[in-house]
Amino acid sequence: MYKATVQVTLRPSILDPQGKAVHQALGSLGFDGVSSVRMGKLAELMVDAPSEEAAEALVREACEKLIANPVMEDFSITIESVAQEPA
Repeated sequence: MYKATVQVTLRPSILDPQGKAVHQALGSLGFDGVSSVRMGKLAELMVDAPSEEAAEALVREACEKLIANPVMEDFSITIESVAQEPA
């Protein structure tokens, strides 16, 4: 069993209105040291696969087809082995 963590972020060329709103709000709250904010999303998937490579391939395909918008977003995948809990 593998735990896949997927980080999805907007491509640098894509405007990020949510990040801009958070940046402005942080400034209003006195966090003046923050120069910019880009927002994204995080997905965690538990994957039953025979190997780490197979788990990553499955998650990569899921990202390309559903989780990330390939026109606007980039993604990165981290895979870690986890022990299965007994039934």
